[in-house]
Amino acid sequence: MFALIDCNNFYASCERVFQPDLIDKPIVVLSNNDGCVIARSNEAKSLGIPMGTPAFKYKKIFEENKVEVFSSNFKLYGDMSNRVMSIISRFIPDVEIYSIDEAFLKFDGFSEDTIDQKCREIIETILKWTGIPVSIGLAPTKSLAKVANRIAKKYSNETNSFHSINNNSKRIKSLKNINIKDIWGIGFQNEKKLLKIGVKSGFDFVSLPDQWVKKNMSIIGLKLKKELEGISTLSIEEGKNNKKSIATTRSFEAEISSLDDLIERITTFAVVASKKLRRQNSECSIISVYIRSNPFKYNNDKYHFSLTRALPFSTNSSIEISKFSIKLLKKIYSKGRVYKKAGIILMGLTPESNHQFSFFDRNIEKHKKLMESIDGIDNKYGLYKVRLASQDQKRIWKMNRQKLSRNYTTNIEEILIVK
Repeated sequence: MFALIDCNNFYASCERVFQPDLIDKPIVVLSNNDGCVIARSNEAKSLGIPMGTPAFKYKKIFEENKVEVFSSNFKLYGDMSNRVMSIISRFIPDVEIYSIDEAFLKFDGFSEDTIDQKCREIIETILKWTGIPVSIGLAPTKSLAKVANRIAKKYSNETNSFHSINNNSKRIKSLKNINIKDIWGIGFQNEKKLLKIGVKSGFDFVSLPDQWVKKNMSIIGLKLKKELEGISTLSIEEGKNNKKSIATTRSFEAEISSLDDLIERITTFAVVASKKLRRQNSECSIISVYIRSNPFKYNNDKYHFSLTRALPFSTNSSIEISKFSIKLLKKIYSKGRVYKKAGIILMGLTPESNHQFSFFDRNIEKHKKLMESIDGIDNKYGLYKVRLASQDQKRIWKMNRQKLSRNYTTNIEEILIVK
């Protein structure tokens, strides 16, 4: 049996742990630069505030309904996530951390009663030790566990945040009641294909012939169909923490037109992404850089420029990645335009231990020792104490985060004081 553990309204729940007076009040959490809504409490959802909407469009609704608005505090959310995941690992060893607020578990060799009891203990322990409410869905496959979790969360009062699809009648009933767009792995394009032929529910989908699914949705779609039929094709993935690509993107606090300002931003993004790359002992061989205008500004042309190039050698050096990123930036930069957002994406990731040497990377050993020294200084004295010359020496992120909560668990100066 597989279980999916999902933290309920995770970002909002993290804020409530340290400010319990926010319980039952509508909460939204905004993206970087306080741009868009990226998380909502149930109370905020009931007000009709959509996910991804620009915050300025709903400012009046926030004020009229006394919605508590927070800037994204990823240090706090990341630390709370680590605490939740460490609690889960106490109960069972087979854990796949799927996202910051989700994890799959695999129960082998347990009776059904024991599994149910463990799931309920996990819910109670996480709430007691962290204050974060979670829901658990249990089923014979990972895809069905997703469906079960959705039911546990949607009908939390009836299910006590735990639902098990442990027989065929429950499986069929669950699939008949889930919209095709809400099934994990369907995606927007496949949804359009399925709606065209009258497939509206999960049960409609599993009723399709295997041949049609394989032809129109590839082998991945067929695996999903088998999963929803109760036949396991996906197992727990180990080492999933190593990403296949690393992106560092940010909106600016004000529009930028100067190439020098853009170079400073891209350099900083390259340094941050390179550090993430080294943390997972990887190198990249492809870099993509993009710049774009403000998509929410009316009466203006909207433009987006990007360029992707393969590197002559794989690397995780901040110096090399920054150098190549700036070259790409200069090719897509257009004088006279204003830009609101930029970013870089590192792709073609391979383990550092598998480095393929070439004539072009003669400085690899020198850069490796330098990066180790810089990372060592950052680890000892705080992040980004050593920076490249083209970076702004006074700041790393130029972000507008006016509603940022305290780092209650990661900064000794901001911990709660009990009187």
